Amino acid sequence: MNLIAAVSKDWGIGKGNDLLFHIPKDMKFFRETTLGKVIVLGRKTLESFPGKKPLKNRTNIVLTRDAHYAAEDVLLCHSPAELLELLKQYDTADVFICGGEQIYNLLLPYCDTAYITKVDAAADAEKFMVNLDGQPDWELAEESEPLEDNGYQFTFCTYKKRTD
Repeated sequence: MNLIAAVSKDWGIGKGNDLLFHIPKDMKFFRETTLGKVIVLGRKTLESFPGKKPLKNRTNIVLTRDAHYAAEDVLLCHSPAELLELLKQYDTADVFICGGEQIYNLLLPYCDTAYITKVDAAADAEKFMVNLDGQPDWELAEESEPLEDNGYQFTFCTYKKRTD
């Protein structure tokens, strides 16, 4: 499985149920990387999307503890075990974990690749993900040249889980 996220200098990912940064090049990268794939997200992340609608041309799977939650055009799972069982029908290379904080933390152990847009900026974040630079079982495998868009400097980084 894969994880995809944009993070601030201190690995912040969100505030007030919104992204910390709006960077068109990052949005394009996310769109191109996940198009035609399976995305796994939490209820709050789904509700942060425009119109609270799932992303088009992707299989949207929402993990929520709320047994009464309903949403159109998504597959709903109510436990990690139910989610992992559902994901068996998909190629793990096509599955992308895309937030929020609880979903990242819960599913990181099942991922082998993480696509992280590192934004060279501090942010007043309320939500964070694990800093992969400080995790002994993860290594930075690839990093783009520094890029700039919408007033932000950032790099696209690919982390791989160590297999040794």
